Amino acid sequence: MNKSNWSFFVGWLLLALTGGIVESCHKQDFLGKNANSTLVVPSTLSDFQSLLDNDQVMNFVPALGDLSADNYFMGDDLWQTAGTRVQNAYLWKQDIFGGQGNVEDWNIPYQQVYYANVVLDGLDKVKTDNSNFAIWNSVKGQALFTRAFAFYNIAQLFAPAYDKDSASVDAGIPLRLNEDVQAPVARSTVKQTYDQITGDLHIAAGLLPPRVLMTYINRATRPAALAMLARVYLSMRKYDSAKIYADSALSPNLPLIDYNSIPLGPPIPITPFSRQNAEILYQGVFVSYNDNNSQVLAAYLFPGCFADSNLIRSYDTNDLRLALYYTPTGGGSFGLNGSYSGSVYPFGGLATDELYLIRAECKVRAGDTSGAANDLNTLLGSRWKTGKFAGITFGSPQAALDTVLLERRKELPFRSVRWSDLRRLNKENANVLLTRKTNGSIYTLAPNDKRYILSIPPDVLRLSGIADNPR
Repeated sequence: MNKSNWSFFVGWLLLALTGGIVESCHKQDFLGKNANSTLVVPSTLSDFQSLLDNDQVMNFVPALGDLSADNYFMGDDLWQTAGTRVQNAYLWKQDIFGGQGNVEDWNIPYQQVYYANVVLDGLDKVKTDNSNFAIWNSVKGQALFTRAFAFYNIAQLFAPAYDKDSASVDAGIPLRLNEDVQAPVARSTVKQTYDQITGDLHIAAGLLPPRVLMTYINRATRPAALAMLARVYLSMRKYDSAKIYADSALSPNLPLIDYNSIPLGPPIPITPFSRQNAEILYQGVFVSYNDNNSQVLAAYLFPGCFADSNLIRSYDTNDLRLALYYTPTGGGSFGLNGSYSGSVYPFGGLATDELYLIRAECKVRAGDTSGAANDLNTLLGSRWKTGKFAGITFGSPQAALDTVLLERRKELPFRSVRWSDLRRLNKENANVLLTRKTNGSIYTLAPNDKRYILSIPPDVLRLSGIADNPR
């Protein structure tokens, strides 16, 4: 089959959930097992930076949210050959894991937390002076950002969406705040979870370097911390705060790429985007599961998975995102055309375009529809064919919100934000009903359904004794 007839995204998700990228030697349940006592204990700033730069562990984000969201669908043939977790997540089954442990959407972020805590605890023992103080601050800021980034990603799957009326009693996630793996494990509340995330990010923003360096986009900087605060507050529906941090992150005049400058082929490459994508503030890719079958799976392409047809129809023919994000697969269907970060791995990090959309949404919610239109027009002017974009105006506040949210979905497909968006928007009566048709049967996920919160992996329940989420 020609590459143009294969689609990327769910293929990678299948790979991410059944075989892999992350080496098995790094797999541990950090809520139930001891760290390897034979490891050399890091003690210097160079050691700590190397630990944070470990690309076998860091910068990965969970995949199960995007796998469960509504931006794509699988053909029956592909679904039948998928692994149990993929099948169950795709159809929002009560039991996603089928009794299987070693769930990387949980384990890898908590491994990131563990590494961050090793760094934070170790930094307290490093003497500082004028020669190393800037590096010490940067390393501490990176560790705090890493921990917050991981906690947030875990919470999007394994804790309820933030609700100010119930956050103080809703069960959140375990908050590991030091490297002691023997410490008792308990679930925090949702409020405590988000207080920890935002607290870490606020401190990190004051410590991190002020500019993004494209040679080190795996390392957090101040714009990344501010962008993450904007994302977190948006998910909490604290729109005033989200706007403040989107404003702050954008204040250094972060660049937008003119999509007219990106060549379109033929032939279309795996992805038209460069690894040096100037909009990226922080690199992130989806987690992966090791599996013996991984050696026989295609590295980045799978037949039988397609972008949602309603999503595809929402793009104007002059909108370059249609050609850059997707590739035709025949019969009017489209697959994803590679990653936003210039690789075959779906991008789950932070970028400038998301900030414009966060700020536009927050402006609409504050009644500033003209300001929201300005942000959208700035973004979309760089996405449409030259001379074809006439600009957006809004007929009403509701039309403004609907337009901003639609553009958010069109700009950020398969970017690790849709699942969180569905959770928060349904809290505001968006009433998005998800539907799948598989093997002749119809499956649905109702707004605010308990299945928007995943079960805690069975091995974690067994080893830690924490309470599961009701589904």
